Order: sequence, then structure tokens, then C-alpha cells
Amino acid sequence: MSKKLVAYFSATGTTREAAQVLADTADADIYEIKPAVPYTSADLNWMDKNARSTVEMKDHSSRPEMSEDDFSVEDYDTVFLGFPIWWYIAPTIINTFLEKHDFSNKTIVLFATSGGSRFGETVNNLRPSVATTTEIVEGGVNMSDAGLKELVEKY
Repeated sequence: MSKKLVAYFSATGTTREAAQVLADTADADIYEIKPAVPYTSADLNWMDKNARSTVEMKDHSSRPEMSEDDFSVEDYDTVFLGFPIWWYIAPTIINTFLEKHDFSNKTIVLFATSGGSRFGETVNNLRPSVATTTEIVEGGVNMSDAGLKELVEKY
């Protein structure tokens, strides 16, 4: 039996709720990806072209700094990775997280929350941030508790 981790970024708390259900269902460890500077509601105003999230998402090379920690993914085989969908992809802090750790020979199962978007180009945008031996799969967006349970059973 492989050891599982649920890692997530949640700007407003919505993804946190899904991550907790998933972690409880999978009997997995849970880890919150925290930005060094938390996002404010003004930062998340996608209608403002100068808002922090908008500026970051326009620049795919943007790597928001994470708060410091001594976390390691070394002991995990499967990582459920959750985030809100921003502009049809994962927020760039997810790339920061992936580039900070070695995911070689691991499976990353994506789950996301969204106001209406699907994964879009998420996998293609995350792929350069991990080793070629890392498998990234789309789990689901806005999954019900039953859907999260099915995801755990599959992986």
C-alpha cells in the first residue's frame, strides 16, 4: 500500500474543504501550500488587470514565493494536488511547489475547484515543473464527496 498525500492551495477556503474530505477519505497526510504573502480579496479580483492574481497568471514564468517550511514529499508515492482553476490553469504557486520538491517516479492526481472552468491546459502548464518520470493525471473539478471517494479508490 502506497503512502498518500493531499497537498493543496486555497485562496478562499473552497479548495481547503475539498482537500480535507479527500484526505479523510484516503487516510492521507495533508499539506497546505501557503504563499509567503497571503492573497487578499483585492489580489483575487480577476476583473482588475492590475490585481496580483491577474498579473501572475499573465506571466506563466511567475513563481510566487511559498512560506518557508521543512516539508518533504520523499515518503509519498501518490500526491493528490488541489487548487482553484485560474484562467484555465493552476495558479503559478502550484509550479513553485512542484519545482521546490522532487516528484520523480510519483503520481500526481489533480483535483480542482472552479467557478465554471475545467482543467484546460493545466497539465501542459505543470509538466515542465516536474521530472519526466512523474505521472500527472486529471482527477476532477468541483467533485462531490462521492466523486472524491471514487478518486481515492482509483489511485
